[in-house]
Amino acid sequence: MSEPASISSGIAERYATAIFEIAQESKRLPKLETGVDALAEALTVSSDLRDVISSPVISRDEQGKAISAISKHLSLPPALSNGLSLMAQKRRLFALPQLIAQLRGMIAEHKGEVQADVTSAKALTKTQADKLAKTLKANVGKDVKINATVDESLIGGLIVKVGSKMIDTSIRSKLASLQSSMKEVG
Repeated sequence: MSEPASISSGIAERYATAIFEIAQESKRLPKLETGVDALAEALTVSSDLRDVISSPVISRDEQGKAISAISKHLSLPPALSNGLSLMAQKRRLFALPQLIAQLRGMIAEHKGEVQADVTSAKALTKTQADKLAKTLKANVGKDVKINATVDESLIGGLIVKVGSKMIDTSIRSKLASLQSSMKEVG
């Protein structure tokens, strides 16, 4: 892992632990989960939010005001909202994507679930996602929460990551493998 990435992960882990423990003590984990999902969605769809958290030009004050407005708009629970405000105050918002990942992992572990990152060429339907979750549950032995993303460059198939295991059935990887084996022959 690169140094900046490990620094971001370390920062995110400390904030995530604090936010998770506060939410757990106040018995608001379901609200925290809803808030984390809403924040993740906002980060995915809003380039303005991504700019706010990563731009060194935006002042602490402006970041704080933006995070406060986002927290109110998304109705984030107090533990998450206060944690984000503190991150803005300390200029740590660049670690927000890692914070979301850490919190999702902690919530899933608390619920006895496992996160599965699934990348597909086309968006999975609800039926496909449910069937995949059921299949993964049979193999892993725990409930599986699917975190789906779309990457059209895969052409077809899936890339599934559960913990340290990865299954790549994408057509892109099969073509790359075929190309590699053809180079060895010729």
